[in-house]
Amino acid sequence: MTGGSFSRVGVVGLGTMGAGIAEVVARGGLAVVGIEVNADALERGRGHLESSTGRAVKRGRLTEDAQREILGRITLSTDFADLGDCDLVIEAVPERLDLKRTVFTELDRVCRDDAVLATNTSSLSVTDIAVTTGRPSKIVGVHFFNPAPVMKLVEIIGTVLTEPEAVTRVAELVRGLGKTPVTIGDRAGFVANRLLFGYLNQAAGMLEAGHATRDDIDTAMKEGAGLPMGPFTLMDLIGLDTCLEVLEAIYAESRDRRHAASPLLRELVTAGLLGRKTGRGFHSYGESAGAGEEEAVDVPQPVVGIVGVGPLADAVAALCDRAGSEVRDSAAGLGGCDLIIEAAEDAEAARALLSAAVQAAKPGTVVAVTSVGGSVIEQAMATGRPADVVGLHLPDPAGTLAEVAATVATAPDVAERAAGLLGRLGLTAVRCRDRAGFIVDALRFPYLNDAAAMLGAGYADADAIDAAMTLGCGYPTGPVADLDRLGPDRAVAVLRALHAETREPSLAPSPLLVEHVTAGKPLR
Repeated sequence: MTGGSFSRVGVVGLGTMGAGIAEVVARGGLAVVGIEVNADALERGRGHLESSTGRAVKRGRLTEDAQREILGRITLSTDFADLGDCDLVIEAVPERLDLKRTVFTELDRVCRDDAVLATNTSSLSVTDIAVTTGRPSKIVGVHFFNPAPVMKLVEIIGTVLTEPEAVTRVAELVRGLGKTPVTIGDRAGFVANRLLFGYLNQAAGMLEAGHATRDDIDTAMKEGAGLPMGPFTLMDLIGLDTCLEVLEAIYAESRDRRHAASPLLRELVTAGLLGRKTGRGFHSYGESAGAGEEEAVDVPQPVVGIVGVGPLADAVAALCDRAGSEVRDSAAGLGGCDLIIEAAEDAEAARALLSAAVQAAKPGTVVAVTSVGGSVIEQAMATGRPADVVGLHLPDPAGTLAEVAATVATAPDVAERAAGLLGRLGLTAVRCRDRAGFIVDALRFPYLNDAAAMLGAGYADADAIDAAMTLGCGYPTGPVADLDRLGPDRAVAVLRALHAETREPSLAPSPLLVEHVTAGKPLR
């Protein structure tokens, strides 16, 4: 590893993030000066450094000699004057503009004129910080992700005032430290947080509106979208106060309602329920696990009727076959079915098939419609037996998640019975109300639309956007790759349904997506 043109780096603020940055730089063989506001904070910073490197030793990722060498490269101090010989100083104090400006005023005073000063802000304007200094051309944003020793992405932010050489030098340093730099302009939230927090905030609004439960939303996004954790688990891990701060910073610039913090999130923060660090946020932590798993009961597999032909019908049939369930696909055999699944390729064909199916079905048979196009209720009313009808969505027909949507006409126990029957087929069933996109698509496609809009605006290229979400947020794939995998045409169809239902401007498909659908081309 190499520091390029930097040999001595200062880090101001040795909380979890600042200590992590200091460790990363010291691991790269550079001398580090760590600064804190007082002796107590300095000792806490020393504790962060020793604990982090100590864990690496226990896991076999560092030898004890290497740990001593890393810690030996870090000088700790409460005197800003000790930064006078540094080539680069990275500020990592709490996310408050007034505090950061105060720090940069002091750095401006004590640092050499040729030193580059960097802020690790995750959402504030780098320009707002730069203009308060006497060296705005040498102010750079350098956004590490937590935990800094582990996460590979670093967003490098240049302002309209920053000299290109300063940005290039910082990017070279980051690359030499084994990280992946993504160089972008100064826009609130940058790439990763701007995309991530729109999605997280929408999930909070979905919960507040009673569309689905906390656990069903978390489960849906893990099982149906392949994310490492659900939105509420992630917000609790980040800290709800931090989530609120980031959203407010982004909304102040964008005025986009997707970034206007959910009242529920604000209420939890006001109550001091901040997530894991306080023991309770959206979830509660440290409580008894309860009575444990229920005893398994031997229940016969349901008899399933499938009406319709095409890839979805084939996938459902294969699912039933794996589960050992009997499948019937003609009107004469539907009378004994416990569950009838409509799997037609369009809503018009589905109505004709369902009309015959419900006439043959016995009382109490659950009817699940998949080709709803818009709302489930329209298909349900057309059957003449709306009390028995639910919507069914398989975000990935080869996957394990089934979304069950109840309408206002669905009988109280039918959605629960539908979830139980689908569970016996080996699916993880989540429940929601009859709204466009169910859970997964209603959260996934607006996030992908935000990425397409970012790409269309020229703010970042496809590789940078995908790297931000895979390396910075731990997503299995980036949003541009996801759009090509799922299909821009599917994205536009879902977004148009969401927009028609809500009239929310941010849910209208981006011009770039529409253009690619018209041209029949993927985004890459």
